[in-house]
Amino acid sequence: MKILYAIQGTGNGHIARAFDVIPQLKRHGEVDLLVSGIQCDIKLPWKVKYRFYGLSFIFGKNGGVDFKKTLLKFKPQCLIKEIYSVPVHKYDLVINDFEPVTAWACRFRNVKCVGLSHQSAVLHAEAPKPKLKDPMGKAILKYYAPVSTAQGFHFKTMGSMVSTPVIRDDIRWSDKKDKGHYTVYLPSYSNKKIITILSQFPKIEWQVFSKHSTKAYEAGNVKINPVNKEKFTKSFVSSKGVLCNAGFETPAEALYLGKKLCVIPMKGQYEQQCNAVFLESMGVTSLSSFSKQTDKLQSWIDTEKRVQVNYTDNLAGVVDDMILNHMPQTYPELSMG
Repeated sequence: MKILYAIQGTGNGHIARAFDVIPQLKRHGEVDLLVSGIQCDIKLPWKVKYRFYGLSFIFGKNGGVDFKKTLLKFKPQCLIKEIYSVPVHKYDLVINDFEPVTAWACRFRNVKCVGLSHQSAVLHAEAPKPKLKDPMGKAILKYYAPVSTAQGFHFKTMGSMVSTPVIRDDIRWSDKKDKGHYTVYLPSYSNKKIITILSQFPKIEWQVFSKHSTKAYEAGNVKINPVNKEKFTKSFVSSKGVLCNAGFETPAEALYLGKKLCVIPMKGQYEQQCNAVFLESMGVTSLSSFSKQTDKLQSWIDTEKRVQVNYTDNLAGVVDDMILNHMPQTYPELSMG
């Protein structure tokens, strides 16, 4: 069976999850990889057959998406060309992790596209939502990368189509420690902003991983590092706590390790607003403002309260069920074991 696995390249969470998803897919056939987007800092160790510019949201430096830069970087003619160039009809199964080029290529060619992403679960009826309505945010989640059917991941299981998070093997089997520092990943804030806020807590060692720096340096008690998967994981598993945006993969891994967790949802990002509400319902600290809620940040530092969730390693079963449910009729003899 020939499988096309398309991965979103805005941010690092989708690529990080792919490290564990790809080997599971390879158990079921030949897998070609497609990555689109220009905001990822992590490289896959497998050959990427299709690498596209795609449609990326550009991280700003003040807590949200830089919509001006996003529009300036948008190349509609390139996007349309890429959509029509993907040979989705030549694959037995197309699996999509919130990736727009393949999603729209499948829609235009009437090819089934199976979603395997966190975004597929955010709009689930049982998932907590913010009180403030955001029709535009919902529309982006629904139409940015539309799929025929989906298997989603969220912080808790909801029905048969939403599973618990994929915890990377290098997190799941890590030697968890507490060396006293705090690991920080806030890609939508400038280094200057982060240093200004975190230097107000001089007794804490902050290990910051930044999309806005190509070299490591220190500013008092704040250590700035370029994004690096291995170094981030090392800092993460040995930290006392984690301060990050209200994404999905990093908070989920912090919950699994039982790290103190504080999230700051990106401005104008409905998905992250939803994640923050869900995490708050579980007892996790959430800040609506990085600069105006330093008292709440101090309270989080002072507390020893933490939430731990023992997420089971169910990825193989999720992939097996997905393949079985969407297997082409030409492969009835394949075993899911």
